[in-house]
Amino acid sequence: SSDLADVTNDRKARAARAEQMRKERQKADRRQRNVISVAIVAVVVLLIGAAWWAIDTASKENMTNTEVIEPRNTVEGGVDHPAGDGVDNADAPLVEVFADFLCPACGQFEQLSGAFLQEQAESGAIRLRFMPFSFLHNQSTNDYSRRAMNVAMCAVDEQGEDAFWSVHDALFVNQPSEGGAGPDDAALISMAEDAGVSGLDSCVKTEKFVPWIDESRVTATNDREVDGTPTVFIDGELSDARTP
Repeated sequence: SSDLADVTNDRKARAARAEQMRKERQKADRRQRNVISVAIVAVVVLLIGAAWWAIDTASKENMTNTEVIEPRNTVEGGVDHPAGDGVDNADAPLVEVFADFLCPACGQFEQLSGAFLQEQAESGAIRLRFMPFSFLHNQSTNDYSRRAMNVAMCAVDEQGEDAFWSVHDALFVNQPSEGGAGPDDAALISMAEDAGVSGLDSCVKTEKFVPWIDESRVTATNDREVDGTPTVFIDGELSDARTP
């Protein structure tokens, strides 16, 4: 009977050890699951944080500007056309053209006189200066007047006069009709790139120079009595003719 008791006790001991090992395995499994869960939560938190950072950054980059910022490379509120290499035009008459890129009359003026005026500027016969006057806000469904002027100002700010005049020409060649939607921001950026001017994305999307464009219109109205486009001044005197 003592042998039977020993066998019984041995079985109980093995069963107890087995139960203890099972409990320890369960604890180990729980610890491992907890570690994995914590790791997963940490990764998710990081991913959420990165996503919010990206969204916040993108929102800030695309936020419409409200500050009046004057574009670089402008002269007295306008953009000069460069003269040819070695050309001295210091004493040449100054021709200022106030224009809106949505204005049909400006488009006609550009077709009739644009190339001629630019050639005269390159030769030094005149000094040619484009003056922004964006006022046809209600003549498109997506504020094309100001957005088109903005992309031209982005060009002069980023890359100078030559870039401006390249975008200027492209905007008039691709001028939309009044009353509908003009090209959107992506189309304006693409248009500038086709004209050889890239890197304007943020400036275009934030409408960086629109507040300055608005201020320029008010200044021209108050100080120069400009009330429409195209308006041409020669050496500060208003020209009666559309083509000087």
